Amino acid sequence: MKIIGIGKNYVNETSEISALKTGAQTIFTKPDSSLVTDNKDVEFPKITNQLAYEVELVVKIGKRGKDIALNDAVSYISELAIGIDYTAKDVLAASRENKGPWALAKGFDGASPISGFKPISEFSDLNAINFDLKINGEQKQVGITGLMIYSFAEIITYISSFMTLDEGDLIFTGTPASGTGLVVKGDHLQASIEGELLLDFKMI
Repeated sequence: MKIIGIGKNYVNETSEISALKTGAQTIFTKPDSSLVTDNKDVEFPKITNQLAYEVELVVKIGKRGKDIALNDAVSYISELAIGIDYTAKDVLAASRENKGPWALAKGFDGASPISGFKPISEFSDLNAINFDLKINGEQKQVGITGLMIYSFAEIITYISSFMTLDEGDLIFTGTPASGTGLVVKGDHLQASIEGELLLDFKMI
């Protein structure tokens, strides 16, 4: 099973989308050992002092595909969840100094907490899904898929032009353009889709 992430995929206003939609999507991968499921608490990683959160909708691929056509791409989605794409900012900065990859900064154990999944059939409009993140009860991020630069279908088509997507693969589809920040030990994170609390854990 692959975990694939897309970076810099949201804007604050729909009017910004056309200028940023160049066709070159920012793609990275994470190991499955980074996953935390079942709302288990997440151990703060020893490798960083700057742990940044990004709340994201997570697409699960339901069938195998390569070079998937845009008008068929949505049929490859089986389920949807919400997750946190954690980044060790200090590790990332050190890697960038040497023009290195993002792997260690985004692929450490605990870097990808995700909720349980909901069938994609429960969402009538994939371009109008609301989601949010609260930390210690305070709203930190609010998103709607209408502000994505690249839609779910466009992401799937792009990724599948490079690599085969297999059943069970997960795609973190990007975070809202504002509201990201750092977490510390003891923080309580709660993420919802359409007002339904699905992800609920503490940093320990």
